[in-house]
Amino acid sequence: MNVILISPGYPSEMPHFTRGLAQVGAKVFGIGDQPPESLPELARRSLSGYLQLDSLWNEEAAVDAVRRWKGAARVERIECLWEPFMLLGARLREALGAPGLTLEQTVPFRDKERMKRCLEEAGLRVPRHFRATSAAECWSAAERIGFPLILKPVAGAGSADTYRVDEDDQLRSILPRLIHVPEVSVEEFIDGEEYTYDTICVEGRIDYFNVAWYRPRPLIARSNEWISPQVIALREVEQPHLKAGLKLGEEVIRALGFKTGFTHMEWYRTSDGEAVFGEIGARPPGAHQVDQMNFACDIDVFRCWAEAVCWGGSPSDFDRKYNVATIFKRAQGQGTIRRIEGLESLKQRFESCLVWENLLPVGSQRRNWLQTLLSDGFVVVRHPLLEPTLEMADAFGQELQLLAS
Repeated sequence: MNVILISPGYPSEMPHFTRGLAQVGAKVFGIGDQPPESLPELARRSLSGYLQLDSLWNEEAAVDAVRRWKGAARVERIECLWEPFMLLGARLREALGAPGLTLEQTVPFRDKERMKRCLEEAGLRVPRHFRATSAAECWSAAERIGFPLILKPVAGAGSADTYRVDEDDQLRSILPRLIHVPEVSVEEFIDGEEYTYDTICVEGRIDYFNVAWYRPRPLIARSNEWISPQVIALREVEQPHLKAGLKLGEEVIRALGFKTGFTHMEWYRTSDGEAVFGEIGARPPGAHQVDQMNFACDIDVFRCWAEAVCWGGSPSDFDRKYNVATIFKRAQGQGTIRRIEGLESLKQRFESCLVWENLLPVGSQRRNWLQTLLSDGFVVVRHPLLEPTLEMADAFGQELQLLAS
């Protein structure tokens, strides 16, 4: 099978998806704007061909270049796993006659307002919401919804440019920060815990799913630099308090007509047990959550996805063995990381449960914590029981310190 993969070298998980395709017998033809020599070695080894484009953002030029590329001959799948280029993937499928999401089917996964309207029509619970393209429209939506509310980009990903607004003066101060965003979704703030529902589907059938719990919810973590955000992949996914969310996830995938590949949905559980839809992407989660799935089940989810999209294979032979916690760290201070405290003692205490430590080394420049959940690095721990997992996660969150100056 010949597969075109958009951006096989970036973000950091993409080389592993490229490798997964090659391992299941696909010939992988990558397209991207990186020079071939800049691709990670794993991606280069896994590719049967690569087309460097001037830009992935110019969809018309990209489609024309791929049409003229001999690597696109007899293409049977076109896959995109990175949010910004989902529409490019759809345009390429239509231009080359490849199966998968069309442009019309892709738009509701990118446009949060279209997404919620589709689900409302299917009778599913979504936050009350309005599209706004101006400050005046934001004020009008706020009057209809009431405070608190959320402002977020219609075509955004993650929690970038997302704000909770509690009163008039706060809205007045936040609107200038969104001047660069052409369209925003103004929506009801749902007070509750936030979870994911991640799937690998084959022709609409959910063959694998994962539930992760955000501690705290991303909006809070994005607003407070001192927090060490946690993402917990849960072992016991059939718990009563998760049932409504799992049912909601199944109904969302059915309502949007998703067929084959990865999905990443976020949802809220309110204090009275109601499951409320957040948003969904026709792609895997970022921030190494696919690695979490691997650690939770001791399987290769990158390869499972490849089997599903190429051959209709199913990751049916797996057990959920562990709860897995990823703890993201933000250095104190600005500039260069000068010292790391607490790591060695924590490693000694939790040696058997620590599966990955990926912190920026001393001497590295701090990352901008507002632009990446990965922040200044992370650690991953796992345990069969949830309570010890949370205790370890909190210990790394509180006792591990990166100091910068």
